[in-house]
This record gives sequence, structure tokens and C-alpha cells, in this order.
Amino acid sequence: MEGEEGTQQPQLVLANKLFLLTHPDVDDIEKVRLRDDVFNSIISNDMAPLYETLVSKVLDLDQKVLDSMRAKIDVELKKLDERIADAEENLGESEVREAHLAKSLFFIRIGDKEKALEQLKLTESKTVAVGQKMDLVFYTLQIGFFHMDFNLISKSIDKAKNLFEEGGDWERKNRLKVYEGLYCMSTRNFKKAADLFLDSISTFTTYEIFPYDTFIFYTVLTSIISLDRVSLKQKVVDAPEILTVIGKIPYLSDFLNSLYECQYKSFFSAFAGLSEHIKLDRYLHPHFRYYMREVRTVVYSQFLEAYKSVTIEAMAKAFGVTVDFIDLELSHFIAAGKLHCKIDKVAGVLETNRPDAKNALYQATIKQGDFLLNRIQKLSRVIDL
Repeated sequence: MEGEEGTQQPQLVLANKLFLLTHPDVDDIEKVRLRDDVFNSIISNDMAPLYETLVSKVLDLDQKVLDSMRAKIDVELKKLDERIADAEENLGESEVREAHLAKSLFFIRIGDKEKALEQLKLTESKTVAVGQKMDLVFYTLQIGFFHMDFNLISKSIDKAKNLFEEGGDWERKNRLKVYEGLYCMSTRNFKKAADLFLDSISTFTTYEIFPYDTFIFYTVLTSIISLDRVSLKQKVVDAPEILTVIGKIPYLSDFLNSLYECQYKSFFSAFAGLSEHIKLDRYLHPHFRYYMREVRTVVYSQFLEAYKSVTIEAMAKAFGVTVDFIDLELSHFIAAGKLHCKIDKVAGVLETNRPDAKNALYQATIKQGDFLLNRIQKLSRVIDL
């Protein structure tokens, strides 16, 4: 179940293929190949429970294949039950636990979510060591990510953190950061996801959920909309772990570096190419439109930061787009409160009105002072000072 270095857990590979199989932007020829891959994976792992849920949705029913898988499952379950019975009668507690764990992994392999979770709980009752209990939580998390069951994932992460209070090694703690980062990213908490991913860059061993290249892809994407320029430079742009991999991922290097170097034409070109990868990512797809808006907010804010006022034509030229496009874009972002500027349509000028942090703090202090004086005055009417 656990992936070796560079090897993704097979069930999560299958989950990604199932996602692409139902994606409207994947062409029909590719879907034919994906359908064959999914069917072959199901047969090779005897995934009868999963196959039944996919029939009529993405796969056609082949009753002979289904009956054959069910028969194999019955035979295997009989062997596993005999192994458990033998361990309980003739062997020690560790062998009993291993026998129950084998049955848990079998249910995971065939895609039977409910029975897998039930058997994992039973295995946990036979487990004493904190590290082994943590491994069972990781199996549960993998089931959660396969089914995108965020309630199960959230509860499992909380459970893992409670276990770490009893003890636990750093390797598993670092692995949990990546799982939690993926959960945060999948639930649109990009800031926390970026922090967790960045903490795990030099200690990444969580190959069972995705390869290292994908991990760097997620780290860069979440960091760009979460970090300020100084932090982005220190933690991402100059990070040796990222530099060794970023060139292998199409458009990602141009996307990151052109943003930091203020090469906005190149940024928009890389952004367009990268958007296709984001759209076809299983975890990022639900947040595609939100992410696109957030990135544009970052890049427009960065451009306007250098100016008190600038012509719309100059900004359009810098980004390599039309004046009408920039005008429409900025009007949406200004109305939503994302950008602190106003458009002088007659003069064709953008005037920035960035909030002054010191002035805002001064106004807040005055307001709180007035509130305190009012409270004292009301109190003085009741109490004779």
C-alpha cells in the first residue's frame, strides 16, 4: 500500500484516471485509452465493489468479469479469515495484528471503502505502538483522498495529531504535513497549504500520494498567491529543492520567475499554458476559477504597487493585452474590493489609492479611544467617582 520512493499508490493513480475519464476537456480518443486502463486496473485488483459503482457511469457491465472477481474475492477472504483464526489460536499478538492488517489492505485493494474502514478500526484495536497506529491513519487518509471524503480526511488528520501527542517519529510527522497540505489545498485554504508544503520540501517522503514533481507544482502554485515578494524569493524562487525540479514541469518556471521579475507578457503566456494543467488536476479543478482570479489579483496588485497613477494603455502594453481587456478586468477586481485603485475613463488613467497602514492604525486607535471614553462616562453616572 505504501509507495516506495517515486511510486504513487495505485488506487490514487486509478482515482486520477477516473477523474480524467469524466472531465469534459479530455478528448474522446484519450478517454478510450483511459477507459481501457481503468478496466484493466479493476480486473487486475479484483475491484468488484468499485466496478459495480462505475457500471452505467463510465464502464459497461460485463457480468462474467464481475462474477469472476467476486469468486476470487470470496476465495481470498476465506484465506485471510483462516490466517486470522490460526494467528489467534497458535501465534502471538503481533501476528494477530499482521493478519488483521492484511485483511484491511485487501479491502483497500479491491476498493471496498466501508469494509476497509471497519477492518482498519479492528486492526487498530490490536495495535499498541503509536507509529503503527499512525500508519493505519495514513491508510485511512488515502481512502479519504481516493473518494474525496473531506469529512473522513479532516477527522483522520485530527486523530493523527492527537496520536503525536503520545509520541511519534519525525518522519511520520513530516508525512502528515504533506497530507494536511493536500487537504488544505483541496478545501481552498491555500495559505496554510503553502506553509505546510514549504515546511516539507527538504524532508518529502510522501511518494504514495503523488510524485515529487507534483509536490513542487502544488508548492509553487499555493505559494504564489500566499506569500509576499520577499518570502517568495527566499522560500521558493531561490530554493534549491525547487530549482532542481521546476524545469521539468511545463510553464512552471516561466510562471514563477516572470512574476517575480515583473515580466508580465511572459507571465500571461506561461499562465495560459499552466491553466490547462490546473484545470486537469483532480485536487485543483474545483478551485480553478477562484485560483485564476487570485493569481490575477496578485499580478495586477504587484504592477500597480509601483505607480501613483498609470495610463491604462501602458498597463495593457506591459501585459501584452488590449486596453478593453484591462479595462474590463480591472473594473471587476475594483468592484470586488480586490484592487485599491480607480479608473479615470476620460483621461484613460488608473489612480491608485492604496490604504495607508499607519493611518489605518491611527484611525483604529482613535476609534477605540472614543469607545473607551464613552464607556467610562456611562460608568461614572452609576458610580460616584
